[in-house]
Amino acid sequence: MQYDAKYGIIRGGKGLFEMALKLLPAVVCPRAKAFEIVRLFGSEIISSDGMQLEKQFIQHGSVSVYAHSVAVAVMCVRLAMLLPFAVDLRALVRGALLHDYFLYDWHDGDKSHRLHGFRHARFAFNNAKRDFELGEVEKNMILSHMFPLGIVLPRFRESVILCIADKICATAETSVGCFAKFIMFVRM
Repeated sequence: MQYDAKYGIIRGGKGLFEMALKLLPAVVCPRAKAFEIVRLFGSEIISSDGMQLEKQFIQHGSVSVYAHSVAVAVMCVRLAMLLPFAVDLRALVRGALLHDYFLYDWHDGDKSHRLHGFRHARFAFNNAKRDFELGEVEKNMILSHMFPLGIVLPRFRESVILCIADKICATAETSVGCFAKFIMFVRM
């Protein structure tokens, strides 16, 4: 795997042996290196007012929407390093950071936030389109990240990577909260 700085893509290996050597994300792309790549391509988004607002909203368990979005972007980069084909890293990072850019607290009981799981991708897309210039890959990433719950199909490699990374991070974030509640229950 090689990072092509000129085009902002990762070029993959050629054979199964190279893929087998890269099965561990921590070896292929340490979290710190992935975070550097996220900052490189996502600094404009990370520093935006909307992303700063996300720090106030809880996504899963006790994790803010902001922390979740950054974690998903980092996971996307790490997963992309495992794949044997080229990935548009800039679009991957930007789409991952904006995938939950819905900018409201979906836990607050507001009736307009009902069916959040089905509807928030469209809210995120509309907000992202308003605040940033989006390419076709980024648009599809945001709209399809809830597949198969959402009806928009992932059409790009980056969209599929985001779907997987989002599920991994959401599961981990939710599980940690459930595990902590279970421990508290057992200790009572």
